[in-house]
Amino acid sequence: MIIALFPNESKAPSLGIAADICQFFYAKGIQVVAEDRHAATIGATPLSQVEENKITFRISLGGDGTILRLIHRHANLRAPLLGINLGSLGFLADIPIDDIYPSLQDLLDGRYSLQNRLMMEGQSTTGNTCFAVNEVVIHRAQNPCLIDLAIYVDGVYLNTFSADGIIISTPSGSTAYSLAAGGPILTPELEAFILTPICPHTISNRPIVLMPRKDIQVKYISSHLPVEISYDGISSFSLSTNEIFTITRSSNDFCLVNLSRHEYFSTLREKLGWQGRLKI
Repeated sequence: MIIALFPNESKAPSLGIAADICQFFYAKGIQVVAEDRHAATIGATPLSQVEENKITFRISLGGDGTILRLIHRHANLRAPLLGINLGSLGFLADIPIDDIYPSLQDLLDGRYSLQNRLMMEGQSTTGNTCFAVNEVVIHRAQNPCLIDLAIYVDGVYLNTFSADGIIISTPSGSTAYSLAAGGPILTPELEAFILTPICPHTISNRPIVLMPRKDIQVKYISSHLPVEISYDGISSFSLSTNEIFTITRSSNDFCLVNLSRHEYFSTLREKLGWQGRLKI
């Protein structure tokens, strides 16, 4: 077994915890690898010295943003991913810092399930491409006013949104920016895209849930400055007037480890601060 550790050095305790995790695994005869820049610091084998397809699990130490950056930085890695949360709000990284070692023991003992989660990819008519785990956002950027975005589903006209922009998210991203903009929460095993307008001028413009086998085309039709397309908060590029951006389901999914001791709805209640109590 080979475990790949990905600490987030911007989180103060991350590298120290990673070094302790290395010793935990080494005591059990398990090889640990890490990105070359961190390997010596935490006592792991450099990632460049192992074959990527030999890695059994990836473990991220940080938060959901750490996981997103990891997936984008190492797009060819396919090993199932477990997230240890060193921040506050985390839905992908759901292992709290005080439960690390019991959770890692559960992983070694096989007390987990694997969940394949869909991703999306996009391409503009000028050749800019991207993929996203959580969402793609088309935003007015430097424009001081609302923009008009014409939406087509498999080539069929849906609507023109006059808004600050739109968010197209996966179920994984339904608890991120889309939720903040009024979108619905989708449980992660669902296969769907959510189209959520950002501050639409017409209040009847509501979020829409679409099947991911549908292609979504977004045409920027305002005669203003270019708008911005960002993906997972990682990077961005611009879209000019009359240019079309098409979003489809990615041919790749990503695999998340779900431990038996951490259940999705409990995480949802805790992270969103729901105060409801079971009454008997």
